[in-house]
Amino acid sequence: MPSAPPETRGVAFDVTIPRFVLAKTLGRVSDAALFGSLSGVRLRSLPDPTLPGEEWVKLEVLSCGICGSDLGNLTYSASPAMEPFGSFPAVLGHEVVGRVLEVGAGVRHVEPGQRVSVDPMISCATRGFAEPDWCRSCRDGYHSTCERAGEEGRVRVGGRPLRPGLTVGYHADLRGGWGDRMLAHASQVFPVADGIPDRRAVLMEPFAIAMHAVLQTPPRPGEPVLVIGSGTIAMGTIWALRATGFEGDIVAQAKRPHERTLARAMGASEVVAPGPEAREALVATGASAYMPVVGPEVYAGGGFPLIYDCVGNTASLSQALRFAAPRGRLVVIGCVAEIRKLDLTFLWARELRARGSVGYGRESWRGETRHTFEITHDLMLASDAPIEDLVTHVFPLAEYRDALRAARDHRRSGAVKVVLAPNA
Repeated sequence: MPSAPPETRGVAFDVTIPRFVLAKTLGRVSDAALFGSLSGVRLRSLPDPTLPGEEWVKLEVLSCGICGSDLGNLTYSASPAMEPFGSFPAVLGHEVVGRVLEVGAGVRHVEPGQRVSVDPMISCATRGFAEPDWCRSCRDGYHSTCERAGEEGRVRVGGRPLRPGLTVGYHADLRGGWGDRMLAHASQVFPVADGIPDRRAVLMEPFAIAMHAVLQTPPRPGEPVLVIGSGTIAMGTIWALRATGFEGDIVAQAKRPHERTLARAMGASEVVAPGPEAREALVATGASAYMPVVGPEVYAGGGFPLIYDCVGNTASLSQALRFAAPRGRLVVIGCVAEIRKLDLTFLWARELRARGSVGYGRESWRGETRHTFEITHDLMLASDAPIEDLVTHVFPLAEYRDALRAARDHRRSGAVKVVLAPNA
């Protein structure tokens, strides 16, 4: 009898209405409904993936990070607005460093045995469309906003057209990095130099998100910058500002002592805690405080000309709007869900410019046009900042539930970036 095809493992997430109800009720008191025995998260045996075409690559996953958006999906706290642009059940994980196992005949820039990082955003090219049929975003080099995310692709994976989806890891056909093996289109993989260890390389994707935000909205020479957030994207934003040559003041707002230490190590000039310390930093810019009849304190004069909000919740956005200087710029990085009772008065009263930033793409850099991953890679290779210190926890794949607990309850665990390494 012919031998059965080899199997691999993957942490898969399936979405159903009963599991949604369990997560929103029982999930408040027990994580069993979120990623335990009652949830839609399972470590499953899966068939070994096969290349769907000549421009595809098969990877052995070396390590993959756990992202805040992963936790948002597992806890059903993310906005449902993006639901049409994913497909389930899906093997999660999009912060991937892997080793090439096999390449299609049309792949030239990587070869078996080589380590690579993965751009998880699914472009028109990944979907199998010829360049004349690419959407406007993909033609312009901004594939993270691919306009075909709700459509089936032309490439066939597993015998059927590629299902809709925006990102590897939230896709029924393209497994993410919480598993042993995965597929990627040639346009999604970027070689990793030997001088970058896995513990640093696994941060390539979140640092590229930060780099894209900084390159698209750079600070002006001499103006102070405020970075709000204690997680990997905030740390990456501080690092990206310094790595791209910014020499001005960077005020970082971080909560816990170890996060404040990391912010300084990434290049922050000053690190403040939310609350009175942050207020003092604002007043130091020349701002004066006023107390309205109803509501929190407001300010006039001074302020920060540029603020990167790496949290994106009601509190951080409200603070950013109040702390911004007239005609200041606000960059909101990452996944912002529904915001309730957000006072937008200062958006118009101070003529602020707010911009969202997602993913990565084609950047103008030192007279060249390069992908964000390439820029991040080269600067990461040259950087003497202790980037790998952001990886605070590493778990083998079989211990994914412990990994998720550490990532979700980072106040107790002290986690900044939690990583799953299949063979750890």
